[in-house]
Amino acid sequence: MNGDRADSAEIDALHKKCLDLEHENERLRSLIANHGIAAEAVAKQAQSLAKPTANRCTLSTPEKIALFRSLFRGRQDVYAQRWESPDGRSGYSPRTERDWHAYNAAKPEDRKRIDRQTRKNLPLTDDAIHAHLTGKQTLGVYPLLPDETCWFLAVDFDKKTWKEDASAFLLACRDLNVPAALEHSRSGNGAHIWLFFERPVLAGVARRLGTLILTRTMERRHQLGLDSYDRLFPNQDTMPKGGFGNLIALPLQRFPASRDSRSFLMTNCGHTPINGVTSRPFSAFPISQWSG
Repeated sequence: MNGDRADSAEIDALHKKCLDLEHENERLRSLIANHGIAAEAVAKQAQSLAKPTANRCTLSTPEKIALFRSLFRGRQDVYAQRWESPDGRSGYSPRTERDWHAYNAAKPEDRKRIDRQTRKNLPLTDDAIHAHLTGKQTLGVYPLLPDETCWFLAVDFDKKTWKEDASAFLLACRDLNVPAALEHSRSGNGAHIWLFFERPVLAGVARRLGTLILTRTMERRHQLGLDSYDRLFPNQDTMPKGGFGNLIALPLQRFPASRDSRSFLMTNCGHTPINGVTSRPFSAFPISQWSG
């Protein structure tokens, strides 16, 4: 019964709002007529303003790549590429250029050492990003920069409760006025929530922000546990010796996105996300506003 009364009250409120809007429309029509303005001209102008134009909504390929790189910005001097083996194994490895001449000239027992010494990491280029977005390869980025800062924080949710827990995390972000975007993961059974910063911030600070939001999320949804929340990216506050830190797979790779995976489902910052990077769908968080 309480639910029926609540529904009835909501319907009454909506009906009143419709009546108010009708009265406001009549008032505006009278105002336009009193000033000698044709209503048809006003309607056409409103339609032209509301209709998106190619100049405003469609970006060229170089502009899309530049926008993508401005959001999902990690190390530029190295990146990772996904591989799959014939036996079904898969993973990511740094994209490198190998000195086969030095490798083949070395003694068999020295070849691994020579390979490590002569192998060069390849920098992330526009061509590599284009190949990722068009489905020719799948890339990963290392979010932890050499100076132990980062441009974004990503939160990984996994397994069967990911939808409820990720939604609760987005609501906690909204409560804290932190813009965030939810991405459907490659597997289709999880999500990444991305927080973008206006400038690079210390990874430790970014991770503390993530921990704060997780705490708010658990207050909102007590069922949240390790079964759903997996980890933060960057994984580390400081750069591990001899490594790059953990990588995260880049989103919007063409073929998983076409299967409704690696797609952005929603944001909490008042923008509509558009797969394929045709506009800037996300807001950056001014970290200076947070004193955590």
